[in-house]
Amino acid sequence: QVQLVESGGGLVQPGGSLRLSCAASGRTANNYARGWFRQAPGKEREFVAAVSWSGSSTYYIDSVKGRFTISRDDAQNMVYLQMINLEPEDTAVYYCNAGTLYSTTYYPGDYWGKGTLVTVSS
Repeated sequence: QVQLVESGGGLVQPGGSLRLSCAASGRTANNYARGWFRQAPGKEREFVAAVSWSGSSTYYIDSVKGRFTISRDDAQNMVYLQMINLEPEDTAVYYCNAGTLYSTTYYPGDYWGKGTLVTVSS
């Protein structure tokens, strides 16, 4: 069993930055690849970024490449999403997930956090 808790969301102006954190608990949490998803109002949840279980590989959707960076710190059981140059289109609830990365495709697992809201607005 893995429990995930996101934090770090908030209101930020366009062009601003935020760092989201995901704290994991459970003995096997570090054995999973980790992903970030987001769900904007009225839209389906979408994949944003993933990092392999070793931390050596990362993947992003095109719209966040060069602006978002995913990283993990297994000693602290943490995963981060550093976001810069935020745009109004990034407004969403961001969710952390523990899953599987096969080749370049991330397969979300059953473990989700409750999300943290990011609002980008002037």
